Amino acid sequence: MRLSRGERIFQVVNYVLLILITLVFIVPLITVVATSFVSQEEYARRGALILFPESPDIEAYKLLLARGSIVLHAYGITFLRVGVGTFLNLLLTTTLAFVLSRRELPGRVPLTFFVFFTMLFSGGLIPMFVLYDRLGLLNSFWAMITNNLVNPWYLLIMRTFFMQFPRELEEAAAIDGAGPARVLWQIVLPLSKPSIATIGLFYAVWHWNAWFDAAIFIRDWDKMPMQVILRGILTQGMIQDPNSPIEADILPPAPTLRAAMIVISTVPILLVYPFLQKYFVRGALVGSLKG
Repeated sequence: MRLSRGERIFQVVNYVLLILITLVFIVPLITVVATSFVSQEEYARRGALILFPESPDIEAYKLLLARGSIVLHAYGITFLRVGVGTFLNLLLTTTLAFVLSRRELPGRVPLTFFVFFTMLFSGGLIPMFVLYDRLGLLNSFWAMITNNLVNPWYLLIMRTFFMQFPRELEEAAAIDGAGPARVLWQIVLPLSKPSIATIGLFYAVWHWNAWFDAAIFIRDWDKMPMQVILRGILTQGMIQDPNSPIEADILPPAPTLRAAMIVISTVPILLVYPFLQKYFVRGALVGSLKG
């Protein structure tokens, strides 16, 4: 099929715009990755903005990921937080959403309003700090897990998703002797993979990027997650790590340290996201429909 002159012009303009938009997203990423391989000598000679290092240097990665370094330890804490936190988030969010999706539940509307109310108002930071102090959770790993076990918005999305399930499936399972717990684990959850994967990704990204709660509730540096260490490097341009095998006089330049830390903190999410992308749009749209 031959295209008209106007259609060909539109295609050319469309391709040019798409290429420019792609470059807007890709060039900063390439710049950060390239900067993380810049040595002290090349940085002093060529400046900060280097897209293609002449001799890539991995001293920044050796410093940050050296055995026994505070960054590597914080990396492990962050992975543990993401795994434990996301599991508990999904467990509580799924079970509570399933209960609130039951139309025969007494007081379902007031309970749902109570969940919605927490989206608008909260106790505040100081009461939460006092509560954690009284519970003995300050300066502990669980202080980073228990402060947001159930996100009300994600709960309402999953509740709406569960309300769309045909009642006939549950009635047939009830006739066969299945109770509510068995209906949830053997019927509802296997059919809810898109919604669970989407909400799980939201929770995991939140745990991965969170730093404020750790900065407030954690005192010891050996208990800090990676994002707090990243924030310190970005603001100070250096890392205070007595276990570092690299001498202070040959430390990489501050922009190289910042760029390397950004790459280290970004790569895991970039690797996980493609495997969940097929569930992402479908789960978010289906769960947001009115039931």
